[in-house]
Amino acid sequence: MSSDIIHLLPDSVANQIAAGEVIQRPASVIKELVENSLDAGATEISIIVTDAGKTAIQVVDNGKGMSETDARLSFERHATSKIRNANDLFALTTMGFRGEALASIAAVAQVLLRTRQEGEDTGTEIRIEGSRIVSQQPVACNVGANFTVNNIFFNIPARRKFLKSNHTEMSNIMSEFERIALAHPEISFRLSTPTENILILPSGNFRQRVVSIFGSRIDKHLLSVKVETPVVTIKGFTGAPESSKKKGAHQFFFVNGRFMRHPYFAKAVQSAYDRLIPDGESVPFFLSLEVEPSKIDVNIHPTKTEIKFEDEQTIWQILLAAIRESLGKYSAIPTIDFDTAGRPDIPLFDDNSVEVRPPHININPAFNPFESTNNSEDSEARKNNPLSNGPHYMPSPTPKIVSSPFTSRELPSTPSFSDAPNTDALTQESSLNSQASFPAFTASVPPSSENTDNIFREESSKDVQGTDVSTANFLQYKGRYLITPVENGLLLIDAPRAHLRILYDEFVSNDELHHSFAAQRLLFPEIIEFPPSEVPALERMLEDFSKLGFELSPLGGGTFSVLSLPAGLEGVNSIELLQQMVSEASRIPVDAKDEIVHHLALMLARKMTIPVGQALSLDEMRDLACRLFSSSNPNLTPNGHRITVIIPHQSILARF
Repeated sequence: MSSDIIHLLPDSVANQIAAGEVIQRPASVIKELVENSLDAGATEISIIVTDAGKTAIQVVDNGKGMSETDARLSFERHATSKIRNANDLFALTTMGFRGEALASIAAVAQVLLRTRQEGEDTGTEIRIEGSRIVSQQPVACNVGANFTVNNIFFNIPARRKFLKSNHTEMSNIMSEFERIALAHPEISFRLSTPTENILILPSGNFRQRVVSIFGSRIDKHLLSVKVETPVVTIKGFTGAPESSKKKGAHQFFFVNGRFMRHPYFAKAVQSAYDRLIPDGESVPFFLSLEVEPSKIDVNIHPTKTEIKFEDEQTIWQILLAAIRESLGKYSAIPTIDFDTAGRPDIPLFDDNSVEVRPPHININPAFNPFESTNNSEDSEARKNNPLSNGPHYMPSPTPKIVSSPFTSRELPSTPSFSDAPNTDALTQESSLNSQASFPAFTASVPPSSENTDNIFREESSKDVQGTDVSTANFLQYKGRYLITPVENGLLLIDAPRAHLRILYDEFVSNDELHHSFAAQRLLFPEIIEFPPSEVPALERMLEDFSKLGFELSPLGGGTFSVLSLPAGLEGVNSIELLQQMVSEASRIPVDAKDEIVHHLALMLARKMTIPVGQALSLDEMRDLACRLFSSSNPNLTPNGHRITVIIPHQSILARF
């Protein structure tokens, strides 16, 4: 007979298990403590972090505080004042309700609480370490609560070891702080370290709070959204179409004062911008929804960031209509202008005034379009012949060499047509290349068939295995696509995108991009402002920026003075490039140097990519294909666009 093996876990172990879901990093502690302060009716909340919260986190509020008994019970598991029975879970109006937060924090940290209620002479001080109460005594303190959380995960070394760097953890704290501060613009917030203030947010309205956090640059792009229905009330702001960007758009949903993630509703906002913004881009939005508490369920995720709606599809339609109404109200959608001021004077037709004759066409039977002559008779005949006055297709001009954008260094240089127009939608993805000139290909010596065979053995080129592009016959279609038969069908290559991939790989592999660049001092320094959430990422990247020629001097409050820029980037908006790099680096935790090299290489490649309509000779097309399939990824551009497509032979046969 086997012995009993099931037993109840000690409370300290159960609390640590709960902490694994609720308390994941210092930012989680701040979220839980600040939400408790909001439930306590605080109007002023201060947060002080040391070593990005690893050493200490202090949250001070002026709420109603707790009595001696409540202060002790608040650290017990599932102890809460928010709900009495199960029905209360379906009509929640508070931020917290489970009673797990303080118990979970006390299980993995050293906690000191000082609290006092209004009307009491003294407050209560409690010290807890790893769920064990060390001391409890009366103390003199202000009305409200003062939580100090020291040495998070001090008793779980494995969890503490997996905490990220201070810059990363500070970025997480800033993200959590932004969500709470945006949801409650009527509350005054202060975020600081023991040595400096990071962000001070006075109470105000929603628009003021958005501008205070993300900078004055975003203010001009905000369009007001407001709609009231029996199902939902939507208030907030959405971005104008010109504020769209590929990455890093600030997007926030709030429901009854609580931040939430909801991809389905985000799709509704995106749908409202169909054909107004480029594919793959998104706009910022800050939208607050007010819904009857009984119509939502927030009790489906430990961090309560996922919310289930009873009328989800109805709200989706209301949200879509509200965004479209806002875009139309603020003239963000192109409209037909019926203004007649300054119109040309077009006379009305009077059929009695003149006799109308059908047009007569004069044909010169002796005209030879293939005859090259400059005599006056031919010119006169061409002038009198309407059929000869159409566009004349002249041979492409002889390419001339232009200097590389890096005049003081040797980077891969390519011949360029300085007068070639840039109509490629690919090169229009960034405004940085608006003044750029575009290179044409020169046919280099084709690689040997042995090298080419090695190329096509790569995993990314299985579909063209057995095809030697160095000797293949290519057809150029629509001035953009290169077509050639391969073993499985027809191979289509997007020439501008292929050139972008080739140039990008050449620039990334060039050691110049990984070392110091010459800096060009500005005669008048430029002032650049970054949102507080991006400042930690920028500070992490300052040394790498300096090596690349960007010299920035901090002025405080997320404002920097740009003293120098990399030399040789004429025609490039370096300030915009700098803002884009910092914005993406703050959202994607990657190595700062790699991020900078990626952006510079992509920017330079875009600047030099051939335009749509560039005529290529057969040798140039072969050279392009050989260099493409020698690149790191012949199928995709650095930003994820398709370069090659194979139309299967069976698909072609099926059409006949």
